[in-house]
Amino acid sequence: MIQPWATLFILNEAQYETRTWKTNYRGSLAIHTSKKIDNSVCNNENIQCLLSKHGFNKENLPKGMIIGVCNLINCLKVTEDAQGCVVLEDGRIVSGNDYLLGDFRVGNYVWEVSNKEMLINFIPAKGKLGLWEYDLN
Repeated sequence: MIQPWATLFILNEAQYETRTWKTNYRGSLAIHTSKKIDNSVCNNENIQCLLSKHGFNKENLPKGMIIGVCNLINCLKVTEDAQGCVVLEDGRIVSGNDYLLGDFRVGNYVWEVSNKEMLINFIPAKGKLGLWEYDLN
């Protein structure tokens, strides 16, 4: 995930991860940060405020690291854009910070997770696109 999205997600500022693609995978996920930071997003006052609540700014965001873990429990399609909120295929409405912190275009997918936990010690790792396996040994 590109920063600051990864950090905001693992810190529970965002409930969902949004993707353009669906996955049938369910189970454990590691949250990996790319080496790229979206500077324009980091310059947004609202994003700066959310990051600073947790002691982060664009200069100290971890890059190229596994920063947390979670459990993927569902993958839902965005079916309707209702101006400031969206409707998911199960009828759930996403609004507020969750809406602000995702890409909820109609046709995209919302990954619902549980048990998010930020690691105490981040793990340097080279990432890949899509889902990939990492050997902790």
